[in-house]
Amino acid sequence: MVDKLIDIVGREGVGHLIAYFTPGASTGQWFETFTGGGDRAETRDRITAEDLYAVEALSVQAPFPVGRELIEGQLGRDVGAHLREIPTHVELGEHGGAELVTDDGHASQAWRLLNNRNEKTGIGWVIAGKILARKRPKLLPVYDTVIRCQFGAPQQVWVKLHGRLAENDGALRTVLAAARTTAGVDDRVSVLRALDVILWRRHVAEHRQYNPTACPGRGTVEL
Repeated sequence: MVDKLIDIVGREGVGHLIAYFTPGASTGQWFETFTGGGDRAETRDRITAEDLYAVEALSVQAPFPVGRELIEGQLGRDVGAHLREIPTHVELGEHGGAELVTDDGHASQAWRLLNNRNEKTGIGWVIAGKILARKRPKLLPVYDTVIRCQFGAPQQVWVKLHGRLAENDGALRTVLAAARTTAGVDDRVSVLRALDVILWRRHVAEHRQYNPTACPGRGTVEL
């Protein structure tokens, strides 16, 4: 059976959010809010050591060579040039979001800069996405193998998720915001992060038991 995102959030969302954001339950609960957030005015257009440390709260680590390049090298300047073209207030699923996450949008170009370093540094698509989610949490979701499995490893995830969040006058966004409030989660935590947490918690234990291509949860969530 393939579940709809809005049904999953309505059925399971509050419980997963409470479990994840209970004080001390997980380091990931501080990913967005650590040191005031990666999108605060003074650091929003550059990668900082604080951002890389926040990413470690999600159980990944950028190798030191790429971290150094991001903080004081050309890679950081190139990524920062794209960040400057991405307003911090634009949200996925709302006006202005779609063009930023298309293949030629600034968010996608920044992601490719990071992911293209994979051969030299091992940063890869998961860490690349988490770094950018730290910088633009309202626009870019945390996305890893557990969530990709449930979606069936589709292409253009950001674009498709934008469509889901925009449809029916933003019904999914409304349900996510309500679940966040009911669970008592700080509203500085984005609705995208709430969705990531819900999807990750509902499948992570099962996913870790199987080869990814044979996981029974593969393709069970509609995107």
